Amino acid sequence: MSYIKALHIIFIVTWFAGLFYMPRLFIYNTEAEAKGSPAKEILHEQFAMMMKRLWYGITIPSGILTLIFGPLIMFMEGWDKILFTQPARWLLIKLIFVAFLYAYFYSLHKIFLQQVKGVFKYSSQQLRMWNEVATIFLVAIVMLAVVKQSMSLVWGLVGLVLFIVLLMSAIKIYKLLRTKNSQ
Repeated sequence: MSYIKALHIIFIVTWFAGLFYMPRLFIYNTEAEAKGSPAKEILHEQFAMMMKRLWYGITIPSGILTLIFGPLIMFMEGWDKILFTQPARWLLIKLIFVAFLYAYFYSLHKIFLQQVKGVFKYSSQQLRMWNEVATIFLVAIVMLAVVKQSMSLVWGLVGLVLFIVLLMSAIKIYKLLRTKNSQ
C-alpha cells in the first residue's frame, strides 16, 4: 500500500509541474505575437515543441496515473464504503476539488490545442490569472488531505477565499509594476 501511495504522490507532483509550467508557456507564446518576423515564427515553433513535449510526455500521463492511483488507494483503504458519512466528509470535499482540477486540466488542453494551431484567444494577463488556478486547487486539496477532520469547513473556506484574494492582488500588483517598468 505504501508503494501505491508513493506512486500517487509522485504522479501528483509531476502532474502539477505540468499544470504550473504549461500556462507559463501559453503566456510566452502569446507574448511572442507582438514580435516581428522572423522572431515571432521562430518563438511560436519553439514554444509549440516545448508545449507538446511537456503536455504529452509529462502532464497527460501524470494526470492519468494520478487518476488511477487515487481511487485505488481509496478503495484499498475502504474509504469508498464511508464516503458519504461524517468521518469522510473531508474526502468528499477533496474529491469535489479534484473534479474541478480535472476540469481545469481539460481547459488547459483546449488552450494548448488552440495555441498549437496559432489561435490566441486570451491575453497574457488573462493567462497569468488562469495560471494561478492550479495553485488554488493545490492549496485546497493538500489542506483537506493533511488536516482532514480537524479542519473547520467554514474557516477552511474563509482561508481559501483570503488566499485567492491575496493571490489575485499579487497578480494585479505585478501587472502594475510591469506596466510601470516598461514605460
